[in-house]
Amino acid sequence: MDHSRVPVLEALEEFRRRGDVVFGPPGHKQGRGVDPRVADVVGIDVFRSDVLSLNGLDDRRQSQGVLSQAQDLMADAVGAERAFFSTCGSSLSVKTAMLAVAGPGEKLLLSRNAHKSVIAAVVVNGVEPIWVHPKFDAERHLAHPPEPDDVRRRLQEHPDAKGMLLITPTDWGTCADIAGVARVCHEFDVPLIVDEAWGAHLPFHPELPAWGMDAEADLVVTSVHKMGGAIEQSSVFHLQYDRVSPEALKQREDLLGTTSASSLVYATLDGWRRQMVERGHELLDGALRRAERIRQAAADLPGLAPMGREVVDAGLAAAYDPLKIVIDVRGLGISGMQAAEWLRAERHVDVGGSDTCRISASVTHADDDETEKVLLDALHALVEAAGSLERRPPVRLPAPSALELEQAMLPREAFFAPVEHVPAERAAGRIAAEMISPYPPGVPVVAPGEVITDEVLDYLRSGVEHGVLIPDAADPSVRTLRVVART
Repeated sequence: MDHSRVPVLEALEEFRRRGDVVFGPPGHKQGRGVDPRVADVVGIDVFRSDVLSLNGLDDRRQSQGVLSQAQDLMADAVGAERAFFSTCGSSLSVKTAMLAVAGPGEKLLLSRNAHKSVIAAVVVNGVEPIWVHPKFDAERHLAHPPEPDDVRRRLQEHPDAKGMLLITPTDWGTCADIAGVARVCHEFDVPLIVDEAWGAHLPFHPELPAWGMDAEADLVVTSVHKMGGAIEQSSVFHLQYDRVSPEALKQREDLLGTTSASSLVYATLDGWRRQMVERGHELLDGALRRAERIRQAAADLPGLAPMGREVVDAGLAAAYDPLKIVIDVRGLGISGMQAAEWLRAERHVDVGGSDTCRISASVTHADDDETEKVLLDALHALVEAAGSLERRPPVRLPAPSALELEQAMLPREAFFAPVEHVPAERAAGRIAAEMISPYPPGVPVVAPGEVITDEVLDYLRSGVEHGVLIPDAADPSVRTLRVVART
């Protein structure tokens, strides 16, 4: 296929060349009506390029051919049989993928270290989750992806499960043995869905971890805005084999997705694909060398402990994305949240993630010598300033086994059940009717239908005292909890 072509961008360019006057949405009419004060901040070209896909970029005679051509090029670029664009972000794409495999009341294997959007999908879709617990790393207090044997055991226990959803890479860059999990799923003749939101770049360089399509996954969802070059909410479904019906996937996406798809998302997805096919290896090669320099320099700073291949060598993960710079800061006597707050306030450096133990920074093809220097200078300054930072109450981290809560009700049933709010000191033993997800990274500690324990309550309340945000709880202070009412 001719990867110098960019059908969406070409159609957008032609639309602007023609100078069409539009008498339908969007109401700003390609920037004619935008407040100049808004255009001064975001740029007038954003509005000039905000065009309806149908009767704009793509008229009725083309029957959405512009988009289908762009999707075919994407599939060819990454080795998928089919690709479908989504402008609603991978949070919604994963919900769609799950619904394409398992319907209400049916079972689906899910990795329990999933983001809250996956738990939300369980509530919305009404599937019965069969949790596959991740591999806990007690030293780092970190969850790595589950292993093939974990998946096999759960499929043997639940032979009526419709498939498996695997999250890899994790927010912290550790990766699953996708091929091993895929083989297990296929032994049971069920599909493997991979939430590879952090892995859009993986197909384009051999030194990066295995990409889901190459590792025999059936359906892979990527977020191109995370590690690629498209704007926020850019998501792609990649499909191969016949275990997931493309017709069912498109119908479920139509059910959940928007009818006002963003031409800005489509155009940037299209352009990123061309860039990666033409220059991806070269650009990612530079990013890999840069990330290694940053990791080595951070390792030389006292109190900082970057994570790398040792998690693979120790058998904790199948692979590690070297473009994720994950640094344990506990040696400085502070938490990752404190480090992230200080870096933002004092050095205007926004790291990609943080938790009680660590911070993370994503290096992409967009970084250069200047951004490398800014990050390393900021880390030097953090090390020097750490001794003067306020010592906050410690977060009482639970043992890994304490995070494996009993599922007493289906999440959907618990979420929509009659509820009451009880003081935290009386919540142990009650069934949660809400998600409670410390941010970052947004993985629910408690999901609807799970039985709350004293250990988890202690962890959550000590986290709040330390400064952890819990925005999805009915009471973000966790003084009270939303639980299923007793009948």
